Amino acid sequence: MVVGRGESGEDGIARLTRASRRSVLRLVAGAAAGAVAGPVGFTATPSAQAAERHGISAFGELKYPPDFRHFDYVDPDAPKGGIFSQIGSTFQYNQNPSTFNSLNSFIFKGVAALGMEMTFASLMARAFDERDAMYGQAARAVRIFDDGLAYQFLLRPGATFHDGSKLTAHDVAFSLNILKEKGHPQIRQYLRQMLAVEASDDLTATVRFEPGRARDVPLFAAGLPIFARAYYARQPFDESTLEIPLGSGPYKVARFEANRYIEYERVKDWWGAGLPTSRGRFNFDRIRYEFFRDRNVAFEGFKAKTYLFREEFTSATWATRYDFPAFADGRVRRAVLPDENPSGAQGWFINTRREKFKDPRFREALICAFDFEWTNKSIMYGSYLRTHSVFQNSDLMADGKPGPDELALLEPFRGKVPDEVFGAPFVPPVSDGSGRDRALLRRAVGLIRAAGFTLKDGKLFTPQGERVTIEFFLEDPSFQPHHQLYIKNLIDLGIDATLRFVDPAQGQARVNDFDFDLVVKRYGFSTTPGDSLRAYFSSQGAAIKGSHNLAGIADPVVDTLIETIAAAPDRAALVTACRALDRVLRAGRYWVPHWYKPSHWIAYWDTFGRPPHKPRYARGIPDTWWYDADKAAQLERRG
Repeated sequence: MVVGRGESGEDGIARLTRASRRSVLRLVAGAAAGAVAGPVGFTATPSAQAAERHGISAFGELKYPPDFRHFDYVDPDAPKGGIFSQIGSTFQYNQNPSTFNSLNSFIFKGVAALGMEMTFASLMARAFDERDAMYGQAARAVRIFDDGLAYQFLLRPGATFHDGSKLTAHDVAFSLNILKEKGHPQIRQYLRQMLAVEASDDLTATVRFEPGRARDVPLFAAGLPIFARAYYARQPFDESTLEIPLGSGPYKVARFEANRYIEYERVKDWWGAGLPTSRGRFNFDRIRYEFFRDRNVAFEGFKAKTYLFREEFTSATWATRYDFPAFADGRVRRAVLPDENPSGAQGWFINTRREKFKDPRFREALICAFDFEWTNKSIMYGSYLRTHSVFQNSDLMADGKPGPDELALLEPFRGKVPDEVFGAPFVPPVSDGSGRDRALLRRAVGLIRAAGFTLKDGKLFTPQGERVTIEFFLEDPSFQPHHQLYIKNLIDLGIDATLRFVDPAQGQARVNDFDFDLVVKRYGFSTTPGDSLRAYFSSQGAAIKGSHNLAGIADPVVDTLIETIAAAPDRAALVTACRALDRVLRAGRYWVPHWYKPSHWIAYWDTFGRPPHKPRYARGIPDTWWYDADKAAQLERRG
């Protein structure tokens, strides 16, 4: 889910919540101290026909049978050992790829270290060669009630926390409840439709959902971390802290220095190592994240072998800076991996909570002022394509005029949405590539005047008579060139546009508080979006600090279409509803679209082995790679 790296580089990366997957129940009295119970009268049981299932998915589609041995995209005989070190490119909730001051990554407070999710097990684990399927991890099986409103998870008897204590259904109930009550706002919003969790014994946890719940809510709950309720009986859950929490996953924190690095070590006797969802995965003895506040410094660190792997997000670096000796002689290698996930929306998101951005005509003028063609050619080596849709690079994206099924969804909103929704969807204008397309700037001036803005002595004023200012802020100077021409064009339109640099913690706080004019982000969605869309586009999300709804979209039509998507009975209905939503969002001009590429640029020191094929919907790194001792020794001999 997912949110990205766009604020400090050309191409963003969705947050780990991409399925996310990328809130919860009211905590009953005594839960924080360790006693968790369901609400009075919660005695639901599955029907006699509710068979045990080894996996779940949004529409019941499962690739792997109950007796599968491992995922197809792993090498089940991959050796264990060695180290994988990197700068992070995927992150979630309160994490930041540039710094950290906390080890609590599931709350609103603090800036958490990347990778903490590796230290916790979840009920089920995602298969990344399927659209949304999950298979048992801490849960050996699940029973789904006939009405689909309750899921009964049957836990593995041998699951434990890192201190050897048992992981039980009571810990599951505690975890889901505490996350709904005190977790990060994004988690709380995703779990809004979770009603109750009951642990009837040590091995049985039943989760009940609201009628009409979105199809992806049970999947989201099944993928959340399982905490030790005994551990949180002696300290608050919702506090930022550098105390290492008690985990249950394949890795645990080994050592760290806040703001500089964190290192995780593989749990050698981890109870889940032999599961079908784990074979061929979690192969490195150590996984280390390095933190740099400057991308140029980070690249020099890679050249110096301070860390071993990086995903490249800057085309100038990819095109011009891999000329150092270790790359020339083959010690450092590069690869381009296909990315079949929806590329999502990257751009400058416009904060419509602010009066000056209320009129969509003014927002369209801001779109006209950005010359993508010049930027792509002059700064990004022609590496990118223009983003049009929030579902870019997928079949969920609207194209051409709406078909009969889309029209059936949209007709009730005629008169409540722009007429263009019933025609071809909005596409950002194509410039002449000069950097200052006069025709587009004239079009912007016309839109600004139509919106009631006035120009006096070269300065633009709102209809209310206030001077129009726009402040951009960045955490890393590498993205500065992409702003400079845009700012110049805005100034030519009479807007007082400026760029400010902030540290990562300040930048994250400003985004969480919606304290910005325009801000760069990238959001990616799963191939089966549902309830998660509320955090990005709903009226509810617009009002929750820390949500993904940066533009402040609060449109009843959007809300209704999100509900339609969440309740879609099959994939065809889902695709139709997503395309309808895409048309409405694009008609709102809520962001200045950037660019995308349907691939990953990766570079690494040649010490790794990897399977012949990556999973379709993930990089599989470091998840499926392994340390190759022979390659590492050869690399050392070569210097």
